[in-house]
Amino acid sequence: MAREYSLVPRSVAPVSSRYRKIATAIPSPASIPILEKLHAFEPVAMRGQPPIVWDRAEGFQVYDASGNCWIDWSSGVLITNAGHGRAEIVEAIAATARGPLLTTYCFPTEIRMRLVEKLATMFGEPNRKVFLLTTGSEAVECAIKLCRSYGSRAGGRAKNVIVSFDKAFHGRTLGSQQAGGIPALKEWIGHLDPGFVQVPFPDGFRTRDTSFDGFLRALEESGVPGRNVAGVMLETYQGGSASFAPAEYMRKLREWCTGHDALLVCDEVQAGFGRTGKLAGYQHYGIVPDLSTWGKGISSSLPISAVIGRAEVMDLHAAGSMTSTHTGNPVCCAAALANIELIEREGLVERAARLGEILLARLHAMKAKHPQIGCVDGKGMVAAVACVKPGTTEPDADLAWAAVQESLQRGVLMFSPVGFGGAAIKICPPLNIPEDALAESLDVFEEAFAAALAQTVRA
Repeated sequence: MAREYSLVPRSVAPVSSRYRKIATAIPSPASIPILEKLHAFEPVAMRGQPPIVWDRAEGFQVYDASGNCWIDWSSGVLITNAGHGRAEIVEAIAATARGPLLTTYCFPTEIRMRLVEKLATMFGEPNRKVFLLTTGSEAVECAIKLCRSYGSRAGGRAKNVIVSFDKAFHGRTLGSQQAGGIPALKEWIGHLDPGFVQVPFPDGFRTRDTSFDGFLRALEESGVPGRNVAGVMLETYQGGSASFAPAEYMRKLREWCTGHDALLVCDEVQAGFGRTGKLAGYQHYGIVPDLSTWGKGISSSLPISAVIGRAEVMDLHAAGSMTSTHTGNPVCCAAALANIELIEREGLVERAARLGEILLARLHAMKAKHPQIGCVDGKGMVAAVACVKPGTTEPDADLAWAAVQESLQRGVLMFSPVGFGGAAIKICPPLNIPEDALAESLDVFEEAFAAALAQTVRA
């Protein structure tokens, strides 16, 4: 059951540091009328995040209108890789809008040409084409469509199975949720497509067997012959846990897909554009997928996504038969180009790798002290702390929830716990966070986690 935050302001100790300021109760009393109107006119599903009414966000900090300031560990759910409100991105957006050029459907534009050329060539992979879309879910839906189109041409109607992984999250639309590996998110569907099959993700924590034999065994147990697989889709790291597969597993999966004429799809929506300390998260594995899906950090701001893939696969559908209303929106393209330029010019990929070593070292040190941390996963500037009942892998959602709230009250902002049992605390600051601000926020998190432990023990 999803949780809601109370709208009753709670008094907290004031905070004032170089990077944080908490000057009011949480939520701010002045924000209550806004929150109440949102509750009145939006669905309950929108109530899952901490009740902070954002007024502005700059760099690695988020501000409300009451004088409070947080170090942001959310990146707006892994969007703002280059940082919030970067002047270069704002100006690119404004200049395009002043053009004025706000929307173009699929009619050609020079700015769309520049973005697809950049995306097709920046990863150093030959023979790539790019299809621009709006959201990560839409990109995943397109990848599913391409896999099945390819499969039907390569092996007939029976070659239509999409293999994905348990505990995976690929979005909230019909196809993306069937590809996802969280059963509760599929209950609304009713009649599941039997052509979607999930196998265990080799995270080494809840799935102890990380050998590729586990993949083969799970496929056999599902009654799916390899010849019927059209595509294998997985997040480069699992969004609910920041877990990566072993590199050897991924190399064998790449070989298996090639041998069975199935497309390998890497979902880079959360991982791409430097988040993991590589430009593409799959580069940690030393592989190249047939298709990859992208979003979030592609613009550090406006909604835009992409599918990048082998030209012969991307060209499977005839002219005009695979389109989207806001494909390559010019304002969003301008934001993406400015964002990519910032990431490259400021060396944010390399920065994420360097700061990630500091982040993960601190979190592993916490795990060594607290048996309530069952697992720490991540690379670069994404990490997850899995809260468990000591001595088990049973998720402790109460502890995770309390730790996020305690951090919020001390000036570090995260989104609500995610993943298996709602017990993983996700840490993903903008890649431009200063090293001393990262250290400060880690100190705060340690203090907040200790307070949450005390709180849950008393409860």
